[in-house]
Amino acid sequence: MELRDWFNVAHAALPVPEGLEIRRVEAGPVGGDLILPADAVPGRLIIYYHGGGFVLGSARTHRTVAANLARAANIAVLAADYRLAPEHAFPAAHDDALSAFHWALAEGYEAIALSGDSAGGNLALSTAVRARNGGGQSPAALALMSPALDFAGDGGTHHSVSDDPILSKELVGLFLSAYLPGRNLRDPAVTPLFAELSGLPPVLVHVGSREMLRDDSVTIARRLRDAGVQAELRVWDGMCHSWQLYAPLVREGMDSIEQIASFLRGRLVAS
Repeated sequence: MELRDWFNVAHAALPVPEGLEIRRVEAGPVGGDLILPADAVPGRLIIYYHGGGFVLGSARTHRTVAANLARAANIAVLAADYRLAPEHAFPAAHDDALSAFHWALAEGYEAIALSGDSAGGNLALSTAVRARNGGGQSPAALALMSPALDFAGDGGTHHSVSDDPILSKELVGLFLSAYLPGRNLRDPAVTPLFAELSGLPPVLVHVGSREMLRDDSVTIARRLRDAGVQAELRVWDGMCHSWQLYAPLVREGMDSIEQIASFLRGRLVAS
């Protein structure tokens, strides 16, 4: 797929911090990159799910975010890969995301947080809901960056924001047709925007003011609070979708990662 090849090349050269060990592990069906700071807090893990509309991206294309998250939190990060559409439609990515969480449990991590951008934000929240429903250990915290949740386009910014520099209705439509052909776009199994949210751990949501998906974040934060979940939302003025990808070039990208790392570390270390 040409679009996937372009995306891979465009993000391959983004720098990562020095002093981190990165090794490939068999976390779930596809595996992932385990990123280890030299003196990481033992027994703690952040799982990071990359964005890309369920069609693009990998642990490698989003390594800048995952590695800086590991550096800033001083906690190991698993940058989890998952099967991509259209070769693998729903529920492949969602199942692989849950499998990565189960791998972390089997590895004996005492406390696990989930994070992700865009489609990865959907996977992080969906995995937390499924973990809660399964009755086993749940994540200690969630951090969602520009999460893609409102696939039906009910939110006002899906229609009112016309200058989003990253996403368009056409591109979003391409992603949805690839991963969710013929699916009910309001099915809670497809998007946790419509799931029962009570009993989830604390959640931090970061979104840019210039995003057509901005209302996805506003709505999920409100619904989490209504369900009794501790949820914090920050809208970053002037930022585009998943701007953290460009953290080495955009100060606000690194600032966002630093804030997310502090939030997750606080919950993981306290667990």
